Amino acid sequence: MKIGLIDVDGHNFPNLAIMKISAYHKSIGDIVEWATIGDYDIVYKSKVFTFSQDINNGLGNYNKIIKGGTGYKMYNNLPDYIDKLCPDYSIYPKYKSAYGFLTRGCPNKCSWCVVPLKEGNIRPYADIEDFLDGRKSAILMDNNVLALEHGLQQIEKIINLGIKIDFNQGLDARIIAENENIAELLSRVKWLFPLRMACDTQAQKQYIEKATKLLRKYKTTPKNYFVYILVKEINDALDRVEYVRRLALDPFAQPYIDFTNNIMPNKEQKKFARWVNHKAIFNSVEFKNYK
Repeated sequence: MKIGLIDVDGHNFPNLAIMKISAYHKSIGDIVEWATIGDYDIVYKSKVFTFSQDINNGLGNYNKIIKGGTGYKMYNNLPDYIDKLCPDYSIYPKYKSAYGFLTRGCPNKCSWCVVPLKEGNIRPYADIEDFLDGRKSAILMDNNVLALEHGLQQIEKIINLGIKIDFNQGLDARIIAENENIAELLSRVKWLFPLRMACDTQAQKQYIEKATKLLRKYKTTPKNYFVYILVKEINDALDRVEYVRRLALDPFAQPYIDFTNNIMPNKEQKKFARWVNHKAIFNSVEFKNYK
């Protein structure tokens, strides 16, 4: 069979589902390529982000179209015989790291997060060597890896393997703040990117501060940690931004998206995020003076 792949979000970040689908079809002898004008027995479309403009069908003769992903508000999973495969990294040749999850789900039920609906409670998912494929670095997309013993065991294994990593969804500051052993464990990790945490509510400020003190105590590198700031109400977000700034942390603003009701960020939320995330402006202009 001839298989076509469509990454609706573009090729700005490897699509894990598409990579595993490609690996499966190649393993059974099918021809696999990015879908263009032509004939295909099956075309797979994956869409992670709701704001990504869909790619219209009709580029060619697509006998069967299978689509999935949070961007379509579809929470269907890959079949186990596909999901367990090592991703086909060859279709995204410019990305040299491995990509995957060690755990799936999250024990928290944050109202703004789609993970509890999509994945449920946290559970073990994979071993780092299941998808490392000989690579020396890995981008890990776990939602709350520190909340499960399996996740901690995998971090220890990663340290022993000498693999550089990035947990790109962030680490739970509350867990770090409440367990000094985890701060020590993280100090032994080789980081690809500044360690990330999140300060999405006022209640999280105290945990960010305590976690930062512990991470600095153990000289976890890099020392200028990266903090996600969820932006709903501007004054509340501004208070949290200024708080993490006083801790000498690096804030990154993310405007709130209501996935359930498909409500996108408003103009003021976008303006605020531009101010925070453009560091030359953020470090020289107060928000009240930002035009």
